[in-house]
Amino acid sequence: MGSSSPLQPIGPLRDDDPRRCGPYTVLARLRESASAVRYLARGGDGTPVVITAPRASLAELPAFRRRFAAEARTAERLAGGWVPEPLEVSVGGPLPWTATPYVPALTLGEAVALAGPLPARAVRVLGAGLAETLARVHATGAVLHGLAPGTVLLAADGPRLTAFGALGAAEAAQARAGGQLSVRLGYLTPEQAAGHEPGPPSDVFVLGLLLAYAATGTPPLADADAIADAEPALGAVPEDLRPLIARCLAKAPEDRPGAGEAAAALALEGAAALARGGWLPDPLIEALDAQAARVAALPAPDDEDTDGRTVRVGRQARRGTAADTAATAGPVVPRPSAAAAPVPPPLPLPPAPQAPAPVPALLPVPAPALPAPAPVPALPAAAGVSAPSAPSAPSAGSPGRGAGPSRRGLLTGLAAGVTGAVLGGGGVLAFASGDAEPPRTDARPAARPRPAVPGVPPRPRWAHEHPATARSTLHAAVWRDRALVLTTDAHTTAVDLTTGRRLWQAAGAPSAHRALTFADGRLLVAGADGFRPVSGSDGTVGRPLPYPAGVRLSSVAGSSGTVVWFTGTAASRTYLFAYDTARAEELWRIQVPDGRAPRTPVHEVLALRPDMLVVRQDPASLTAAQVKAAKGLAVFHAHDRATGARRWFRPFGAARPGGAVSGDESGRLYTAAGTGLYAFDTGTRRPLWQLPGTAAFGRARVAGGTLFVADRDQNVHAVDAATGRARWRRGTEAAAGGDVPEVTVGPGGRTLFAADGAQVTAFGAGDGRRLWKFQDAGVRAPGGGDSSAAYSVSVAGAAGVVVRRGRRFYGLPVE
Repeated sequence: MGSSSPLQPIGPLRDDDPRRCGPYTVLARLRESASAVRYLARGGDGTPVVITAPRASLAELPAFRRRFAAEARTAERLAGGWVPEPLEVSVGGPLPWTATPYVPALTLGEAVALAGPLPARAVRVLGAGLAETLARVHATGAVLHGLAPGTVLLAADGPRLTAFGALGAAEAAQARAGGQLSVRLGYLTPEQAAGHEPGPPSDVFVLGLLLAYAATGTPPLADADAIADAEPALGAVPEDLRPLIARCLAKAPEDRPGAGEAAAALALEGAAALARGGWLPDPLIEALDAQAARVAALPAPDDEDTDGRTVRVGRQARRGTAADTAATAGPVVPRPSAAAAPVPPPLPLPPAPQAPAPVPALLPVPAPALPAPAPVPALPAAAGVSAPSAPSAPSAGSPGRGAGPSRRGLLTGLAAGVTGAVLGGGGVLAFASGDAEPPRTDARPAARPRPAVPGVPPRPRWAHEHPATARSTLHAAVWRDRALVLTTDAHTTAVDLTTGRRLWQAAGAPSAHRALTFADGRLLVAGADGFRPVSGSDGTVGRPLPYPAGVRLSSVAGSSGTVVWFTGTAASRTYLFAYDTARAEELWRIQVPDGRAPRTPVHEVLALRPDMLVVRQDPASLTAAQVKAAKGLAVFHAHDRATGARRWFRPFGAARPGGAVSGDESGRLYTAAGTGLYAFDTGTRRPLWQLPGTAAFGRARVAGGTLFVADRDQNVHAVDAATGRARWRRGTEAAAGGDVPEVTVGPGGRTLFAADGAQVTAFGAGDGRRLWKFQDAGVRAPGGGDSSAAYSVSVAGAAGVVVRRGRRFYGLPVE
């Protein structure tokens, strides 16, 4: 499977090779695959990049170009973790191309040829990194089709995945009559051998083939017949890896683990954490160092000016990478060629493991493979929501069509009796030039539920990606354990908590605030003219409950029973209001400071007592005079619940304006200051207890008399809420020093969730037993950068919980 070959030196450019691609000067050939040529290039600042361009025989095919552009979008959506972020992509010139950062790396095939089978720890890092990426793809119902020894790179900090479809992992690719593109894959899965289309479990099967190859240096199944009928040869696989790899290679798709389950089994702490401190054997590290030195020494030829159009798609390009030059740089203009380059035959299996070979005089420079159009739907776009009646995808183990394209767009035939170069017999895929864009959906039900496995997260029942809106506001609430209610500046949407399907969308109820839910089943959305009742069942919008005359709502501070407290402005003054939503009338208002211009102050109700409520102003809106008067401390205000009259205002301990603060139904206040957590009685205003720590604490949650809180060292604490007596402390095993995890207690009170920028970790609430972690990507992006969005958890009752990351939501069947 895949284009793996012995080590290839950097080669000189040929007459028909491009000399410039947009702002990048092309320096040398790196290697060729069945569909693409990869070049080393430099940007204007001298930074090396990898340019990938199609073979001349394929470049003009409309089917190739359409899928090239589609896979560029997929690469953009997957960028981060173990997927290189595209710098730029050009699709409008004579020759399409993509640019990605150069990282010293070897392909898996090259690494095995150079140093033999990988150590067990390296196999774990490799497998966990790939499985973490597959889990992100599979959460949308799509299939990757991009795993091969030639598309997986081994870098010093972890693996990289460089192909996202059939072209990148192809053994052969060629043009056919009628503008079709024919691709022969280097692998076959049992379901394909049975005549069924592949689903997400097919990727897991190929992952098992790759891991067995990495661990032994030989394929575990020799050909298509063996893949269909024989048991894999796993005797040489390390004993601790053998059970998981055997499960990945199960003949029945439903017997294979999910990608997330495989990732957790290989590296519960995540691939990045396991790779920290080095994960590759010395011969490969020496080869990477020598490769980087050779690349740095390459001379740059004279620049050649060209004209045309460049399209930037990567996030780095949006931040300004090559932005000035790309605006005027043109498409690749290749030199004339006498004849198109022929499509090579499948490359042979790398040599059997030998003693590490000496580093060649000029080492190969691995390059990311061309983003290959996958014969399955791309990941959901950031915009667009499917209609409620959109067909659901069958389970991942189903032999049906799943999420695949129509038969008009994808003609699948299996190459009977053909033996792949590395991992078994391959299939032939034909892409027509008129293929319709794959269907998109905002929710894909996951495969059939699997029994709980210790240390393995439950498989999401569904995934939903919400579209961005004009101002990109997005708030989430749970209504009656039946629906996830998402409010934006454009509309309010309800998503079924059991299936992930959209129930309704109400364009007449936009809101920049979180929806309000009440025990009697009412659902209110704070709009411009009042609180709008919305039917949770069908999205019908009722007549608004008007705000008091002349009042403009700024922010909702909290609610209890039928009463909502909010900050609003009237006659150029700012007030804290109490509003009874059952009677649609104002109960009281009290003037509060206007806040630092141009901000309107935001208040939050922290603690409730029978006679009063305790609020704090958002520190971002504090004026300089307020900060000075408080001497840098956080000031809390208590108001009479019946009249709004101010009872007192004062600091508590050494709590600062931006420190984590929370309260509970007993009226206790919990404030983080320095490396301690402090509890106060808001009735007597006296301190109750102190929890010492080693790092800053986050916001606490109280359930069943137990307070749960996490600190920046990634420790989660459980203490008696009344006395502060410790009950247990556990670590999340995420990297210390990152985000302070946000803790949430599950609906049944039995599970505690700690969510941060790296993962969601589940603990037994009673004893602190670490249950599992959930990730839709790696713990950290390669190089140590934080993930772009932090995780959070919403309680959803019998339907489980909802995990959120940015605009993506997952339904997890827990408790």
